Amino acid sequence: MQPPIRFADWRVTDGDPYGLATARCCQTWEATISKKHHILILVENLPVPFDRRVWQEAQALNDAGYEVSVICPTGKGFDKTYEVIGGIHIYRHPLKEAESAAGYMREYGAALMHQLRLSFRVRRRRPIDVIQACNPPDLMFLVALVHKAMFGTYFVFDHHDLGPELYVTKFGRKDLFYRLLCFFERLTFRVADASIATNETFRDIAVSRGGMDPDRVVVVKSYPEAGKFRLTEAEQSLVVPGRHLIGYIGIMGAQDGVDMLVRAMAEIVHVRRRRDINCLIIGDGPELDRLRATASALDLNQSLHFTGYLSGPTLLSHLSALNVGVIPDPPNEFNDKLSMNKVFEYMMLGLPFVQFNLRQAAREARNAALVVSEHSPRALADGIVALVDDPERRKRMGQSGRAIAEREFQWPVEARHYLDAYQNLFRPRLNVNDQRHYPAS
Repeated sequence: MQPPIRFADWRVTDGDPYGLATARCCQTWEATISKKHHILILVENLPVPFDRRVWQEAQALNDAGYEVSVICPTGKGFDKTYEVIGGIHIYRHPLKEAESAAGYMREYGAALMHQLRLSFRVRRRRPIDVIQACNPPDLMFLVALVHKAMFGTYFVFDHHDLGPELYVTKFGRKDLFYRLLCFFERLTFRVADASIATNETFRDIAVSRGGMDPDRVVVVKSYPEAGKFRLTEAEQSLVVPGRHLIGYIGIMGAQDGVDMLVRAMAEIVHVRRRRDINCLIIGDGPELDRLRATASALDLNQSLHFTGYLSGPTLLSHLSALNVGVIPDPPNEFNDKLSMNKVFEYMMLGLPFVQFNLRQAAREARNAALVVSEHSPRALADGIVALVDDPERRKRMGQSGRAIAEREFQWPVEARHYLDAYQNLFRPRLNVNDQRHYPAS
């Protein structure tokens, strides 16, 4: 396979005033782009294919004719150190999740060593044309930089999370580690040949804070695939006559606020004496054991159930049993800017939901969400009870969310934007100073 064509290959010279060399280059580019470029995707915090966004991106590249490899951690039932799924090569390494600022540095350092080691294993199998790093953390540019310096490999930054804001949310301070995260974020954008943003807010950050050229930043939203994410027959063990089922789906970290939902259930069950409301919490994460202990201490074992990680038809049958969804993430500088998968998933299922006043999530949810202004278990309980007791409102909200999802949440459109970013990476670029050599049309 020919190496990726670089900017210098497309320069029009004074000896070619009519662009004949450019035409030949374009023919060469068309031939080259039709061959399989090899893309390596780096993920540090979640295994693949558990990470839905990354897996959809990998599949989009694979379907478009690219060869795709992924380096990620083990976990969530994906413990093979190497396997090929649907033609995508997946290399996994061990990961011990941290619980402190110093622990994160140890975690990230170990992950980088694994990623660098495995990246050369991938390269031995086949040369790498592009490395795509999906943060957090904003340190994987170091792996890409080695390949960029040694082999001219392109680097694409897939911007999933805001590292500096996430640190402040978790630890409540702007110290040396915070300043380091800001520094690494700037370096990541500086090294990147292109950046993938999850929403327009992230795009603005890439341009204003990262100094990226707007033409090199593409927005790709994390919509589920409509054909794979839809209502099914509800799990019958969850359908209890005379009881309503509320629920949450997602990762359970300190920043996700699931403890607020547990305490809201204690308010509903013990203070308001509502025995007709049960709660289902679907997912996994570092806070799961602590949340289970809290629920048990609050005597919620009869009303609240943790399923752990679910996927496929089992996940959909559990979600289809819900009457109300909940997004308990607290309002802060981090969550205010995020596009949350839960918003898209609830809306695609036509499920009304309650959330706190998160700017980006509220903007995307529109009438599908009941926004609670006060951040407290009592206020969250108020919102949940209000929806449980108003079936007509739930119906209107669910229909509104579903209509928006059907109209706007089109993963094939986002996949096209994503693939366009890669085509632009390999596309021939003319030096604007040489355009004078073209004859006037």
